[in-house]
Amino acid sequence: MQTVFTIPTRGPGLYEFTGEIRRWTSGHGDGVLTLFVRHTSCSLIVQENADPDVRRDLDAFLTRLVPPADAPEMSYLRHTLEGPDDMPAHIKAALLPVSLSIPVSGGCPVLGTWQGIYLFEHRYAAHQRQVAGHLCLHQI
Repeated sequence: MQTVFTIPTRGPGLYEFTGEIRRWTSGHGDGVLTLFVRHTSCSLIVQENADPDVRRDLDAFLTRLVPPADAPEMSYLRHTLEGPDDMPAHIKAALLPVSLSIPVSGGCPVLGTWQGIYLFEHRYAAHQRQVAGHLCLHQI
């Protein structure tokens, strides 16, 4: 089974879409869910979904690790035509996963108590991000 999830973003940060995943896998059996983001300036991660400070801290850390292209320490960048956030977004996406494999049992993603599935937006502008989902069910 395959589908595409569309995740609207409003700028940098983590956007949880665990609920959409659970609804789509519900009622199916056991297998493996593969998710793949179809963009080069955002990422996918599994992360804590209880305390929003975790998400803010992750975003702040990556911004310190990879500042905007107009920061003095980033003057070596050549790809700057699409704005000061574009090349840093590509770097962040190169450092973080763009695909995930998640086991599914009884139609439910096998996640920990405080885990959620997130799209990590690295660009400043709003986007409609697409995540391809493929659920491979085990045949008995």
